[in-house]
Amino acid sequence: MNPSRAERGFTLLEILIALSILAIGLSAAIRSGLTSTETVGELRARQWAGWVAENQIALLRASRQWPAVGESNGEANMGDSRFRWQMQVAPAPHRQFRRVEVRVVRPEQDDAVLARLVTYLAAP
Repeated sequence: MNPSRAERGFTLLEILIALSILAIGLSAAIRSGLTSTETVGELRARQWAGWVAENQIALLRASRQWPAVGESNGEANMGDSRFRWQMQVAPAPHRQFRRVEVRVVRPEQDDAVLARLVTYLAAP
């Protein structure tokens, strides 16, 4: 008696094809997971950098001082990261205002601006 096709099971070739399809699918899923992990880290750093910029503007407003035209910089910790901020104060078109721009970067990457905040301060 000759066994039917359903009773014989899978051939080695069919198993190898199924395993290769599974391997391709799993590698794509792992790559997607790694990419999203990197994205979360970058978004967290940008959020913290934005808070560093907002803090610098808040300190200027809280001091109620008229900032001098020019540039200043410093470093700040936020979360578990260290950031460097650069502030540029420039005259505004109206003499009762000053334009303040704060840029925040990582200390090791000067060219990659993580956050940039521009505001205008009125004379006290």
